[in-house]
Amino acid sequence: MNVQNPKGMKPGEARCPGPSTRDVILGDVTPTPAALLEESYTFLGDEDISYDRYTSADFLQREMDRMWTRVWQWVCREEDIPESGDHIVYDIGLYSFIIARQEDGSVKAFYNSCLHRGTQLRPTGAEGSADQFRCPYHGWTWALDGTLTDLPCEWDFPHVDQEKFELPEVHVDHWNGFVFINMDPDCAPLEDYLGVLPEHFANWRIDDRVAVARTEKILPSNWKASQEAFLEAYHILETHPQALPYAGDANAQYDTFGDHVSRFVQLLGSPSPHMADRITEDDILEQMGGYPAGSTVPEGTTARHMIAENMRKAVGEECGVDLSSYSDSETLDSIEYFVFPNMFVFPGINISVVYRFRPNGMDPDSSIMDLMLMKPVPEEGPRPEPADVVKLDVWDSYTTVPALGGLGGVYDQDTANLDMQQKGFKAAKKRGQTLGNYQEVRTRHVHQVLDKYLAD
Repeated sequence: MNVQNPKGMKPGEARCPGPSTRDVILGDVTPTPAALLEESYTFLGDEDISYDRYTSADFLQREMDRMWTRVWQWVCREEDIPESGDHIVYDIGLYSFIIARQEDGSVKAFYNSCLHRGTQLRPTGAEGSADQFRCPYHGWTWALDGTLTDLPCEWDFPHVDQEKFELPEVHVDHWNGFVFINMDPDCAPLEDYLGVLPEHFANWRIDDRVAVARTEKILPSNWKASQEAFLEAYHILETHPQALPYAGDANAQYDTFGDHVSRFVQLLGSPSPHMADRITEDDILEQMGGYPAGSTVPEGTTARHMIAENMRKAVGEECGVDLSSYSDSETLDSIEYFVFPNMFVFPGINISVVYRFRPNGMDPDSSIMDLMLMKPVPEEGPRPEPADVVKLDVWDSYTTVPALGGLGGVYDQDTANLDMQQKGFKAAKKRGQTLGNYQEVRTRHVHQVLDKYLAD
Protein backbone atom coordinates (compact mmCIF):
# COMPACT_ATOMS: atom_id res chain seq x y z
CA MET A 1 0.00 0.00 0.00
CA ASN A 2 1.25 3.46 -0.87
CA VAL A 3 1.37 5.74 2.17
CA GLN A 4 1.77 9.48 2.08
CA ASN A 5 4.45 10.83 4.38
CA PRO A 6 3.61 14.43 5.39
CA LYS A 7 6.83 16.44 5.57
CA GLY A 8 8.88 13.28 5.23
CA MET A 9 7.50 11.74 8.43
CA LYS A 10 7.34 8.00 8.89
CA PRO A 11 3.84 6.41 8.99
CA GLY A 12 2.25 7.06 12.39
CA GLU A 13 4.41 10.09 13.21
CA ALA A 14 2.02 12.76 11.88
CA ARG A 15 -0.13 14.64 14.41
CA CYS A 16 -2.81 17.29 14.18
CA PRO A 17 -1.29 20.78 13.93
CA GLY A 18 -1.64 22.95 17.02
CA PRO A 19 -1.59 22.14 20.75
CA SER A 20 -1.72 18.44 21.61
CA THR A 21 -3.72 16.97 24.47
CA ARG A 22 -0.53 16.75 26.49
CA ASP A 23 0.29 20.42 25.77
CA VAL A 24 -3.10 21.52 27.07
CA ILE A 25 -2.94 19.32 30.17
CA LEU A 26 0.55 20.56 31.01
CA GLY A 27 -0.84 24.10 30.85
CA ASP A 28 -3.66 23.37 33.31
CA VAL A 29 -3.72 25.25 36.60
CA THR A 30 -3.97 22.07 38.66
CA PRO A 31 -1.25 19.36 38.62
CA THR A 32 -2.03 16.29 36.54
CA PRO A 33 -1.21 12.67 37.53
CA ALA A 34 1.78 11.15 35.77
CA ALA A 35 -0.42 8.41 34.27
CA LEU A 36 -2.24 10.98 32.13
CA LEU A 37 1.01 12.49 30.90
CA GLU A 38 2.43 9.15 29.80
CA GLU A 39 2.43 8.56 26.05
CA SER A 40 2.55 5.06 24.60
CA TYR A 41 1.83 5.00 20.88
CA THR A 42 3.27 2.46 18.43
CA PHE A 43 2.61 2.38 14.69
CA LEU A 44 0.83 -0.93 14.05
CA GLY A 45 0.62 -0.96 10.25
CA ASP A 46 -1.81 0.35 7.67
CA GLU A 47 -3.34 -2.74 6.03
CA ASP A 48 -7.11 -2.79 5.49
CA ILE A 49 -9.27 -4.65 8.03
CA SER A 50 -11.44 -7.19 6.19
CA TYR A 51 -15.21 -6.71 6.38
CA ASP A 52 -15.60 -10.49 6.60
CA ARG A 53 -14.50 -10.20 10.23
CA TYR A 54 -17.76 -8.38 10.92
CA THR A 55 -20.21 -10.35 8.79
CA SER A 56 -19.09 -13.99 8.83
CA ALA A 57 -20.86 -16.47 11.10
CA ASP A 58 -17.80 -18.72 10.81
CA PHE A 59 -15.54 -15.93 12.06
CA LEU A 60 -17.82 -15.32 15.05
CA GLN A 61 -17.69 -19.04 15.81
CA ARG A 62 -13.88 -18.91 15.80
CA GLU A 63 -13.99 -15.93 18.16
CA MET A 64 -16.27 -17.87 20.48
CA ASP A 65 -14.12 -21.01 20.40
CA ARG A 66 -10.67 -19.44 20.64
CA MET A 67 -11.00 -15.99 22.17
CA TRP A 68 -14.06 -15.61 24.41
CA THR A 69 -13.22 -18.87 26.19
CA ARG A 70 -9.76 -17.56 27.15
CA VAL A 71 -10.12 -13.92 28.18
CA TRP A 72 -11.04 -12.17 31.41
CA GLN A 73 -14.41 -10.44 31.06
CA TRP A 74 -16.41 -8.52 33.63
CA VAL A 75 -19.79 -10.00 34.42
CA CYS A 76 -21.25 -7.73 37.12
CA ARG A 77 -20.52 -5.22 39.86
CA GLU A 78 -19.94 -6.31 43.45
CA GLU A 79 -23.08 -4.42 44.54
CA ASP A 80 -25.18 -6.47 42.10
CA ILE A 81 -24.72 -9.50 44.37
CA PRO A 82 -24.10 -8.04 47.85
CA GLU A 83 -25.49 -10.83 50.07
CA SER A 84 -25.06 -14.59 50.33
CA GLY A 85 -27.28 -16.27 47.74
CA ASP A 86 -27.51 -13.23 45.50
CA HIS A 87 -26.80 -14.21 41.89
CA ILE A 88 -27.07 -13.08 38.29
CA VAL A 89 -26.94 -14.92 34.95
CA TYR A 90 -24.30 -13.75 32.48
CA ASP A 91 -24.49 -14.85 28.84
CA ILE A 92 -21.78 -14.54 26.20
CA GLY A 93 -22.59 -16.03 22.82
CA LEU A 94 -23.38 -19.70 23.33
CA TYR A 95 -22.27 -19.70 26.97
CA SER A 96 -24.23 -18.98 30.12
CA PHE A 97 -23.03 -18.67 33.72
CA ILE A 98 -24.51 -18.25 37.18
CA ILE A 99 -22.49 -15.75 39.23
CA ALA A 100 -23.29 -16.32 42.92
CA ARG A 101 -22.21 -14.76 46.22
CA GLN A 102 -21.20 -17.46 48.73
CA GLU A 103 -21.82 -17.63 52.48
CA ASP A 104 -18.21 -16.65 53.18
CA GLY A 105 -18.50 -13.56 50.98
CA SER A 106 -16.57 -15.01 48.04
CA VAL A 107 -18.03 -15.33 44.54
CA LYS A 108 -18.32 -18.44 42.42
CA ALA A 109 -19.30 -18.77 38.77
CA PHE A 110 -20.91 -21.95 37.46
CA TYR A 111 -21.79 -23.13 33.97
CA ASN A 112 -25.54 -22.59 33.77
CA SER A 113 -26.40 -26.12 32.71
CA CYS A 114 -27.85 -29.09 34.58
CA LEU A 115 -25.52 -32.10 34.70
CA HIS A 116 -28.49 -34.40 34.09
CA ARG A 117 -29.79 -33.36 30.65
CA GLY A 118 -28.39 -29.90 30.13
CA THR A 119 -31.34 -27.65 30.98
CA GLN A 120 -30.42 -24.16 32.18
CA LEU A 121 -30.72 -23.96 35.95
CA ARG A 122 -31.61 -20.26 35.75
CA PRO A 123 -33.09 -18.54 32.68
CA THR A 124 -31.19 -16.02 30.59
CA GLY A 125 -31.20 -12.58 32.22
CA ALA A 126 -32.25 -13.93 35.61
CA GLU A 127 -31.16 -12.37 38.88
CA GLY A 128 -32.27 -12.87 42.46
CA SER A 129 -31.41 -14.62 45.69
CA ALA A 130 -31.53 -18.34 46.52
CA ASP A 131 -29.82 -20.94 48.68
CA GLN A 132 -29.90 -23.59 45.94
CA PHE A 133 -30.15 -24.04 42.17
CA ARG A 134 -32.87 -26.50 41.17
CA CYS A 135 -33.38 -27.74 37.63
CA PRO A 136 -36.95 -26.96 36.48
CA TYR A 137 -37.06 -30.13 34.35
CA HIS A 138 -36.42 -33.05 36.72
CA GLY A 139 -35.53 -31.36 40.00
CA TRP A 140 -31.83 -32.12 40.34
CA THR A 141 -30.62 -29.59 42.90
CA TRP A 142 -27.28 -28.04 43.78
CA ALA A 143 -26.36 -26.01 46.85
CA LEU A 144 -25.08 -22.45 46.60
CA ASP A 145 -21.49 -23.76 46.53
CA GLY A 146 -22.21 -26.11 43.62
CA THR A 147 -22.49 -29.41 45.48
CA LEU A 148 -25.25 -31.81 44.41
CA THR A 149 -27.79 -32.06 47.26
CA ASP A 150 -30.86 -33.70 45.71
CA LEU A 151 -31.03 -36.35 43.00
CA PRO A 152 -34.65 -37.52 42.57
CA CYS A 153 -34.93 -41.34 42.18
CA GLU A 154 -31.34 -41.73 43.23
CA TRP A 155 -31.75 -45.53 43.01
CA ASP A 156 -31.80 -45.22 39.18
CA PHE A 157 -28.38 -43.52 39.05
CA PRO A 158 -25.90 -45.88 40.71
CA HIS A 159 -23.33 -44.64 38.20
CA VAL A 160 -23.49 -41.09 39.58
CA ASP A 161 -21.11 -40.29 42.44
CA GLN A 162 -22.90 -37.34 44.03
CA GLU A 163 -19.74 -36.13 45.75
CA LYS A 164 -18.09 -35.73 42.32
CA PHE A 165 -21.15 -34.28 40.56
CA GLU A 166 -20.45 -30.66 41.45
CA LEU A 167 -21.37 -27.87 39.08
CA PRO A 168 -18.36 -27.03 36.87
CA GLU A 169 -16.82 -23.64 37.73
CA VAL A 170 -14.78 -21.00 35.94
CA HIS A 171 -12.15 -18.69 37.41
CA VAL A 172 -13.41 -15.62 39.27
CA ASP A 173 -11.45 -12.50 40.25
CA HIS A 174 -12.16 -8.93 41.27
CA TRP A 175 -10.91 -5.44 40.39
CA ASN A 176 -12.19 -2.01 41.45
CA GLY A 177 -15.72 -3.19 42.23
CA PHE A 178 -16.05 -5.42 39.15
CA VAL A 179 -16.39 -9.21 39.13
CA PHE A 180 -14.55 -10.97 36.29
CA ILE A 181 -14.62 -14.54 34.98
CA ASN A 182 -12.33 -16.55 32.71
CA MET A 183 -13.25 -19.92 31.19
CA ASP A 184 -9.63 -20.91 30.58
CA PRO A 185 -8.46 -23.29 33.36
CA ASP A 186 -4.86 -22.22 32.68
CA CYS A 187 -5.44 -18.47 32.46
CA ALA A 188 -2.98 -15.90 33.78
CA PRO A 189 -4.04 -13.97 36.91
CA LEU A 190 -6.38 -11.03 36.32
CA GLU A 191 -3.82 -8.58 37.71
CA ASP A 192 -1.31 -9.65 35.05
CA TYR A 193 -3.98 -9.48 32.34
CA LEU A 194 -4.89 -5.89 33.29
CA GLY A 195 -1.34 -4.63 32.71
CA VAL A 196 -1.01 -0.94 33.65
CA LEU A 197 -4.61 -0.58 34.84
CA PRO A 198 -4.07 -1.26 38.59
CA GLU A 199 -1.21 1.26 38.65
CA HIS A 200 -3.04 3.93 36.63
CA PHE A 201 -6.23 3.55 38.68
CA ALA A 202 -4.52 3.56 42.07
CA ASN A 203 -6.11 6.92 42.95
CA TRP A 204 -9.26 6.54 40.86
CA ARG A 205 -11.53 4.62 43.21
CA ILE A 206 -14.03 3.17 40.78
CA ASP A 207 -15.13 0.81 43.56
CA ASP A 208 -16.37 3.93 45.37
CA ARG A 209 -18.82 4.75 42.60
CA VAL A 210 -22.32 3.46 42.01
CA ALA A 211 -24.40 3.15 38.84
CA VAL A 212 -27.13 5.81 38.77
CA ALA A 213 -28.28 4.71 35.30
CA ARG A 214 -27.90 1.35 33.53
CA THR A 215 -29.03 0.26 30.11
CA GLU A 216 -28.78 -2.87 27.99
CA LYS A 217 -29.41 -2.10 24.32
CA ILE A 218 -29.49 -4.28 21.23
CA LEU A 219 -27.45 -2.77 18.39
CA PRO A 220 -27.83 -3.69 14.68
CA SER A 221 -24.15 -4.37 14.11
CA ASN A 222 -21.34 -6.76 14.85
CA TRP A 223 -19.98 -6.48 18.41
CA LYS A 224 -16.60 -5.20 17.16
CA ALA A 225 -18.11 -2.56 14.89
CA SER A 226 -20.36 -1.42 17.75
CA GLN A 227 -17.51 -0.88 20.17
CA GLU A 228 -15.22 0.65 17.53
CA ALA A 229 -17.65 3.58 17.44
CA PHE A 230 -16.32 4.42 20.91
CA LEU A 231 -12.58 3.77 20.39
CA GLU A 232 -11.77 7.08 18.68
CA ALA A 233 -12.67 10.77 18.70
CA TYR A 234 -12.24 11.09 14.91
CA HIS A 235 -16.03 10.78 14.49
CA ILE A 236 -16.84 13.88 16.59
CA LEU A 237 -16.45 16.23 13.61
CA GLU A 238 -19.35 14.63 11.73
CA THR A 239 -21.32 12.73 14.38
CA HIS A 240 -21.23 15.24 17.28
CA PRO A 241 -20.76 18.66 15.60
CA GLN A 242 -22.48 20.41 18.51
CA ALA A 243 -19.44 19.61 20.68
CA LEU A 244 -16.78 21.17 18.43
CA PRO A 245 -16.62 24.54 20.24
CA TYR A 246 -15.49 22.87 23.47
CA ALA A 247 -14.26 19.35 22.60
CA GLY A 248 -10.87 18.38 21.25
CA ASP A 249 -11.12 15.69 18.59
CA ALA A 250 -8.28 15.60 16.06
CA ASN A 251 -5.78 16.35 18.84
CA ALA A 252 -6.95 13.58 21.17
CA GLN A 253 -4.17 11.34 22.54
CA TYR A 254 -4.08 7.60 21.80
CA ASP A 255 -2.06 4.99 23.69
CA THR A 256 -1.68 1.22 23.67
CA PHE A 257 -0.31 -0.60 26.70
CA GLY A 258 0.61 -4.23 26.02
CA ASP A 259 -1.94 -6.64 24.60
CA HIS A 260 -5.01 -5.94 26.68
CA VAL A 261 -5.19 -2.21 27.46
CA SER A 262 -5.48 0.93 25.35
CA ARG A 263 -6.58 4.48 26.06
CA PHE A 264 -7.59 7.80 24.65
CA VAL A 265 -7.59 11.17 26.40
CA GLN A 266 -9.94 13.62 24.70
CA LEU A 267 -10.02 17.23 25.87
CA LEU A 268 -13.12 19.08 27.02
CA GLY A 269 -13.16 22.80 27.73
CA SER A 270 -10.80 23.15 24.77
CA PRO A 271 -12.04 23.69 21.19
CA SER A 272 -11.66 21.33 18.28
CA PRO A 273 -8.59 22.12 16.17
CA HIS A 274 -11.04 22.37 13.25
CA MET A 275 -12.43 25.62 14.66
CA ALA A 276 -9.95 26.77 17.30
CA ASP A 277 -9.30 30.07 15.52
CA ARG A 278 -13.01 30.96 15.72
CA ILE A 279 -13.65 30.18 19.41
CA THR A 280 -12.82 32.42 22.36
CA GLU A 281 -12.51 31.51 26.02
CA ASP A 282 -15.83 33.26 26.63
CA ASP A 283 -17.42 31.12 23.88
CA ILE A 284 -16.26 27.94 25.61
CA LEU A 285 -17.65 29.11 28.94
CA GLU A 286 -21.02 29.86 27.35
CA GLN A 287 -21.18 26.63 25.33
CA MET A 288 -20.38 24.28 28.21
CA GLY A 289 -22.73 25.99 30.64
CA GLY A 290 -22.65 26.14 34.41
CA TYR A 291 -22.20 29.90 34.52
CA PRO A 292 -24.79 32.70 34.09
CA ALA A 293 -25.29 34.06 30.58
CA GLY A 294 -22.85 36.81 29.75
CA SER A 295 -20.13 35.51 32.09
CA THR A 296 -16.56 36.21 30.99
CA VAL A 297 -13.23 34.53 31.62
CA PRO A 298 -10.91 36.80 33.66
CA GLU A 299 -7.39 37.41 32.42
CA GLY A 300 -4.90 34.90 33.81
CA THR A 301 -7.20 31.89 33.81
CA THR A 302 -9.06 29.72 31.28
CA ALA A 303 -12.64 28.65 30.69
CA ARG A 304 -11.41 25.07 31.09
CA HIS A 305 -10.17 25.73 34.63
CA MET A 306 -13.27 27.68 35.62
CA ILE A 307 -15.60 24.93 34.38
CA ALA A 308 -13.53 22.24 36.12
CA GLU A 309 -13.51 24.19 39.38
CA ASN A 310 -17.25 24.67 39.20
CA MET A 311 -17.78 20.99 38.45
CA ARG A 312 -15.59 19.81 41.35
CA LYS A 313 -17.70 21.91 43.70
CA ALA A 314 -21.11 21.02 42.23
CA VAL A 315 -20.56 17.24 41.94
CA GLY A 316 -18.82 17.15 45.31
CA GLU A 317 -21.79 18.82 47.02
CA GLU A 318 -24.31 16.69 45.14
CA CYS A 319 -22.60 13.40 45.98
CA GLY A 320 -21.18 14.26 49.40
CA VAL A 321 -17.53 13.77 48.47
CA ASP A 322 -14.35 15.83 48.43
CA LEU A 323 -13.09 16.19 44.83
CA SER A 324 -10.48 18.86 45.52
CA SER A 325 -7.62 16.46 44.70
CA TYR A 326 -8.84 15.92 41.12
CA SER A 327 -6.98 17.83 38.41
CA ASP A 328 -8.77 19.78 35.70
CA SER A 329 -8.15 16.91 33.28
CA GLU A 330 -9.47 14.24 35.68
CA THR A 331 -12.51 16.40 36.31
CA LEU A 332 -13.40 17.43 32.77
CA ASP A 333 -11.82 15.27 30.09
CA SER A 334 -13.07 12.14 28.39
CA ILE A 335 -10.48 9.66 29.68
CA GLU A 336 -11.30 6.25 28.28
CA TYR A 337 -9.48 3.01 29.07
CA PHE A 338 -10.28 -0.13 27.10
CA VAL A 339 -9.68 -3.67 28.38
CA PHE A 340 -9.64 -6.31 25.66
CA PRO A 341 -11.94 -7.68 24.43
CA ASN A 342 -14.93 -5.48 25.35
CA MET A 343 -14.67 -3.29 28.49
CA PHE A 344 -14.56 0.52 28.52
CA VAL A 345 -14.05 2.38 31.79
CA PHE A 346 -13.85 6.17 32.27
CA PRO A 347 -12.24 7.27 35.57
CA GLY A 348 -13.07 10.99 35.23
CA ILE A 349 -15.79 12.97 37.00
CA ASN A 350 -17.54 14.75 34.12
CA ILE A 351 -17.70 11.55 32.07
CA SER A 352 -17.85 8.59 34.45
CA VAL A 353 -19.29 5.70 32.49
CA VAL A 354 -18.60 2.02 31.82
CA TYR A 355 -19.46 0.14 28.61
CA ARG A 356 -19.46 -3.51 27.65
CA PHE A 357 -20.10 -4.96 24.19
CA ARG A 358 -21.06 -8.59 23.49
CA PRO A 359 -22.27 -10.67 20.57
CA ASN A 360 -26.05 -11.06 20.66
CA GLY A 361 -26.11 -14.84 20.75
CA MET A 362 -24.36 -16.09 17.62
CA ASP A 363 -25.68 -13.43 15.24
CA PRO A 364 -22.73 -11.63 13.56
CA ASP A 365 -25.06 -8.74 12.61
CA SER A 366 -26.24 -7.96 16.14
CA SER A 367 -24.68 -7.05 19.49
CA ILE A 368 -25.49 -5.97 23.05
CA MET A 369 -24.21 -2.75 24.58
CA ASP A 370 -24.28 -2.54 28.37
CA LEU A 371 -23.89 0.98 29.79
CA MET A 372 -23.50 2.30 33.33
CA LEU A 373 -23.44 5.98 34.32
CA MET A 374 -21.49 6.20 37.60
CA LYS A 375 -21.46 8.72 40.46
CA PRO A 376 -19.21 8.87 43.55
CA VAL A 377 -20.55 7.18 46.68
CA PRO A 378 -21.08 9.61 49.61
CA GLU A 379 -18.24 9.60 52.11
CA GLU A 380 -20.76 9.33 54.94
CA GLY A 381 -24.04 7.46 55.22
CA PRO A 382 -25.32 4.31 53.51
CA ARG A 383 -24.17 3.25 50.07
CA PRO A 384 -26.88 4.02 47.48
CA GLU A 385 -28.51 1.11 45.68
CA PRO A 386 -27.47 0.73 42.02
CA ALA A 387 -30.01 1.65 39.38
CA ASP A 388 -32.06 -1.07 37.73
CA VAL A 389 -31.16 -2.06 34.17
CA VAL A 390 -33.37 -0.53 31.48
CA LYS A 391 -33.54 -2.78 28.43
CA LEU A 392 -33.74 -1.05 25.05
CA ASP A 393 -34.53 -2.66 21.73
CA VAL A 394 -32.73 -1.81 18.49
CA TRP A 395 -34.72 1.31 17.63
CA ASP A 396 -35.44 2.51 21.18
CA SER A 397 -33.85 5.87 22.00
CA TYR A 398 -31.46 6.42 24.87
CA THR A 399 -33.38 9.63 25.54
CA THR A 400 -36.19 7.47 27.01
CA VAL A 401 -33.92 6.87 30.02
CA PRO A 402 -34.22 10.10 32.06
CA ALA A 403 -31.29 9.25 34.34
CA LEU A 404 -28.91 9.58 31.37
CA GLY A 405 -29.77 13.27 31.06
CA GLY A 406 -28.19 14.97 28.06
CA LEU A 407 -26.01 11.93 27.36
CA GLY A 408 -29.03 10.12 25.94
CA GLY A 409 -28.99 12.19 22.76
CA VAL A 410 -25.22 11.76 22.44
CA TYR A 411 -25.51 7.96 22.58
CA ASP A 412 -28.26 8.10 19.95
CA GLN A 413 -25.78 9.94 17.72
CA ASP A 414 -23.06 7.37 18.49
CA THR A 415 -25.23 4.42 17.51
CA ALA A 416 -27.17 5.99 14.62
CA ASN A 417 -24.59 4.96 12.00
CA LEU A 418 -24.27 1.30 12.98
CA ASP A 419 -27.10 -0.20 10.94
CA MET A 420 -25.89 1.54 7.76
CA GLN A 421 -22.31 0.51 8.47
CA GLN A 422 -23.20 -3.16 8.94
CA LYS A 423 -25.17 -3.13 5.69
CA GLY A 424 -22.32 -1.26 4.00
CA PHE A 425 -19.86 -4.00 4.98
CA LYS A 426 -21.87 -6.41 2.85
CA ALA A 427 -22.55 -4.02 -0.02
CA ALA A 428 -18.94 -2.87 -0.46
CA LYS A 429 -16.84 -3.68 -3.51
CA LYS A 430 -13.71 -2.62 -1.58
CA ARG A 431 -13.58 -5.43 0.98
CA GLY A 432 -12.00 -3.76 3.99
CA GLN A 433 -11.88 -0.62 6.12
CA THR A 434 -8.89 1.73 5.85
CA LEU A 435 -7.86 3.07 9.26
CA GLY A 436 -6.00 6.19 10.29
CA ASN A 437 -2.50 5.46 11.57
CA TYR A 438 -2.90 7.43 14.79
CA GLN A 439 -6.52 8.26 15.53
CA GLU A 440 -7.74 4.72 14.83
CA VAL A 441 -4.77 2.78 16.21
CA ARG A 442 -6.89 1.35 19.03
CA THR A 443 -9.20 -0.34 16.52
CA ARG A 444 -6.22 -1.92 14.78
CA HIS A 445 -4.83 -2.93 18.17
CA VAL A 446 -8.05 -4.82 18.98
CA HIS A 447 -7.86 -6.80 15.74
CA GLN A 448 -4.18 -7.65 16.15
CA VAL A 449 -4.73 -8.93 19.69
CA LEU A 450 -7.79 -10.87 18.52
CA ASP A 451 -5.66 -12.48 15.82
CA LYS A 452 -3.19 -13.67 18.47
CA TYR A 453 -5.97 -15.57 20.20
CA LEU A 454 -7.35 -16.97 16.96
CA ALA A 455 -3.91 -18.15 15.82
CA ASP A 456 -3.03 -20.06 19.01
